[in-house]
Amino acid sequence: MAMTQTRPDAPEGTEPADFERLADPFRRELMAHCYRMLGSVHDAEDLVQETYLRAWRAYDRFEGRSSLRTWLYRIATTACLTALESRDRRPMPTGLGAPSADPADDPVERSEVPWLEPVPDALVGADGADPAAIVTSRESIRLAFVAALQHLPPRQRAVLILRDVLRWRAAEVAEAVGLSTAAVNSTLQRARAQLDRAGLTESGVDTALTAEQEALLDRYVKAFEAKDVPAIVELFTDDAVWEMPPFPAWYQGRADIGRHLSDRCPAGPGDLRVLRVRANGQPALAQYLRDPADGVFHPFNLQVVTFGPERITHAATFLDTSLFAVFGLPDSLPVRSR
Repeated sequence: MAMTQTRPDAPEGTEPADFERLADPFRRELMAHCYRMLGSVHDAEDLVQETYLRAWRAYDRFEGRSSLRTWLYRIATTACLTALESRDRRPMPTGLGAPSADPADDPVERSEVPWLEPVPDALVGADGADPAAIVTSRESIRLAFVAALQHLPPRQRAVLILRDVLRWRAAEVAEAVGLSTAAVNSTLQRARAQLDRAGLTESGVDTALTAEQEALLDRYVKAFEAKDVPAIVELFTDDAVWEMPPFPAWYQGRADIGRHLSDRCPAGPGDLRVLRVRANGQPALAQYLRDPADGVFHPFNLQVVTFGPERITHAATFLDTSLFAVFGLPDSLPVRSR
């Protein structure tokens, strides 16, 4: 955010650089906060920019009655709640209420639905790259948790995030969202009850892979690059789920996942190349599909993988190739040498 001139209404001695120096360390955690609220990495980036612009304009009125961090979170929460007044929730296919689809049916794309988007760990401070910074817990941005948040009304969503993720006191939350303390407590109870019905809490999953899971992920990557469908599905649990926005159809179980990959995936053996990345505190795979005309590999999908104790329980395959730029990935991979 480039701010090179002092505002005409700024108090004497207040320079933009002062605000930027003090506020910039909170940028990644505010990005995580806006992402949890909105479910979109693109929308979250816009709202973080809006938060910093609003804060910069009001910096001369910041009296220090709370920390700068708390003040910024209040501004971000207000900005998100305002934005959500004109936005629909962002679901995953499994959140639409339809049963598992028949892989023999042709999947129909629904690009008009504002689907949930994955977020790079590095963008929200969940990569551990800066030990001195307050970084985001991986559990608080994992895909299933953020997807569950999208089912809550916006104010319930904000209350639950501020109380259960950020550990704010009820009185602090009340001031931030414009409710009484009693209303915050009742709102939090309703939000928790809905997440409990979904079997989700912010701290319910260990996101660190074991050595065995790392080895399994390596096998999974190799099986995809070889288009070895039996080897792929053998790495799933019996009740694993495969979903792929922007298609609302989703599949459950090894057999249906295997039929979908065999019949619908356009790649043959050697037609995919896979780069490993991190998204939502989880392992993710950026898949590139070979163009038969020139042999160059182009972005195909980005898959976020969820592990159980021994096998893969869930694969969320995002076919929005604009996400590759968000993750800092190359827009193509060269022809493979024979």
